[in-house]
Amino acid sequence: MGKIIKNIILTLFALLEISPLIFLLSGSFMDNQEITGYISPVFNKDGGYATWGLVPSFPTLSNMAGVLLDSPEFFQMFWNTARITGLILAGQIVSGMPAAWGLARYQFKGRKVIYMVYIVMMMMPFQVTMLSQYLVLDNLGLLDTAAAVIIPGMFSTFPVFIMYRFFCGIPESIIEAARIDGAGEIQIFARLGIPLGSSGIISALVLSFLECFSMIEQPMAFLKTKSLWPLSLFLPDINGGNAGISLCASLLALMPAIFVFLAGQDYLEQGIASAAVKE
Repeated sequence: MGKIIKNIILTLFALLEISPLIFLLSGSFMDNQEITGYISPVFNKDGGYATWGLVPSFPTLSNMAGVLLDSPEFFQMFWNTARITGLILAGQIVSGMPAAWGLARYQFKGRKVIYMVYIVMMMMPFQVTMLSQYLVLDNLGLLDTAAAVIIPGMFSTFPVFIMYRFFCGIPESIIEAARIDGAGEIQIFARLGIPLGSSGIISALVLSFLECFSMIEQPMAFLKTKSLWPLSLFLPDINGGNAGISLCASLLALMPAIFVFLAGQDYLEQGIASAAVKE
């Protein structure tokens, strides 16, 4: 009986956790009249509370068609998001993997200090470094360009932290055997480090993708031209007339992140577990 009660409680909490996704999915297939009937107390300010239906009374694809066929700016912003995310991930591979490998496999003076700096930078929210980043980007003439979002993201410290844990798990005996066989340090990194640490690399990329694909504060702070905005800034001001389109756009914007999460779920769990282990 205790196990049954526990499962019921956990199921209720799970449903409560995913309730926004359920509302989003059902609202994407409602017509605007039905949605307006549910949320009119919010916009009309005439008292009362908004309600919601789990199943559309008259399912329709009109809102989906409105986003896919009548909203060219949606695809422009989707491309902007794909470009920004792809370049950031590529930069994190180029800069993050050597940094994580060096911190994990080499002993040098100041190594622990550098690692602590990485930890501190990882813990700082964007609001703390926003002003300094803004001033640097302004002096470089990069404000209101895609590079203003891409370049800071390339040097994120969180992927280094994830990959560092996996590189530390490579047995030293394998590295020494490769050195005895005459392999150079670059060869060891390319032929041993990357393949053996691939789980950490993939988990770091999955986590970075989930963060970059939905980033909103950086574009809002550094991008003023609307044609450069990513998909996270697409949603217009929601009112009774366009709530359905807004819900569909949110659903479509969520799909790539869901696919990447499902594809890299196993690696993601390994990365979270590794990040939780104390050195």
